[in-house]
Amino acid sequence: MNSEMTQYTKPTPIIDYENSKVTAFAKENVGRSTDQREKVINLYYAVRDSIRYDPYNLDLSVEGLRASTTLKNGRAWCVPKAILLAACCRFFSIPARLGFADVRNHLSTKRMREQMKTDVFLWHGYTSIYLNGKWIKATPAFNIELCEKFKLRPLDFDGYNDSIYHPFDLEGNKHMEYINFRGEYPDVPINEIEETFRIYYSSDSLVQVADFDHDVEKEVSEA
Repeated sequence: MNSEMTQYTKPTPIIDYENSKVTAFAKENVGRSTDQREKVINLYYAVRDSIRYDPYNLDLSVEGLRASTTLKNGRAWCVPKAILLAACCRFFSIPARLGFADVRNHLSTKRMREQMKTDVFLWHGYTSIYLNGKWIKATPAFNIELCEKFKLRPLDFDGYNDSIYHPFDLEGNKHMEYINFRGEYPDVPINEIEETFRIYYSSDSLVQVADFDHDVEKEVSEA
């Protein structure tokens, strides 16, 4: 592995795969295959479904973003979930980096729509993983239960093709639209994200003291 690729296998204060919780999670969910692709597939589904998606209370501190913090909380928004998958891959010396994009999100709760006053989610996070000689996008954000409630097509991952949000849900309604890819990084560009959020979002819209699961249930029942 050349020096450029090595940066995508190292631990960082955020991608803290040397933490005992992250190490245990990676070992428990990697499966028995020696094939890198199979390992990553198993890790992808473990992160996707065992960590509940929760876009409330975004924490852009190092502590808040850590892979070990996500495991402790059992829920997280897209960026920490992408970080956890990257940490698991790096634990097994599989190069992984963090990708970011701006998306027009048609999946949101009434509370989010009212507070954010926009359907554009800036710096949406995904994991970019190096397999079979190329970088592949993986998006482990929406857990299967959430997809079933909102009638979304779950994002699968086969280790060959990019796994990014579908443009439409199962009923043909608009779901996600990628409007800008910001690039892929060896670690989280916290300062850049904070600056963008400061310009485009109010602080109140990013800190929502509420129960996302409850809001989802209410949203579905009123649909």
